[in-house]
Amino acid sequence: MEKKGKKIKTNLSKSIVYSSSEMKRYLGALSETHNEHLKGIKEGFIVVNRKIDNVTKTLNSHTEMIGVLMEDTAILKEDMQIVKKELKKKVDYDEFLSLVRRVQKIESKI
Repeated sequence: MEKKGKKIKTNLSKSIVYSSSEMKRYLGALSETHNEHLKGIKEGFIVVNRKIDNVTKTLNSHTEMIGVLMEDTAILKEDMQIVKKELKKKVDYDEFLSLVRRVQKIESKI
C-alpha cells in the first residue's frame, strides 16, 4: 500500500511523480551520506584538538623554561656588575710589575 506520490516540477517544466517509498529511500541514503561526512569532520576535529593540546603543552613548558632562563640571566648580569666593579679596583699585572721596578730603583738609590 503506497501512498499517492508527490509531484515535483523541474526546470524543464516536466512533472515527475515519486512514490513515498522512493522518497524515503532517497532521503535515507542522503541522510546516511550526510552522517558519514559529519563523522569524518568530527574525527578530523578530534585530531586537530589533540594537536592543539600538544602544542599548548609544549608552549607552556617553553614558557616556564624561558622564565627560568630570564631569572638566571638577571643573576648573571648582577654577578657581572660585581665582577666589573672589583676588576676596576684591582691593579693590572703589568702595572704591578712596573711599580715593583720603580720601587726597586728608588730603594737602590737610597
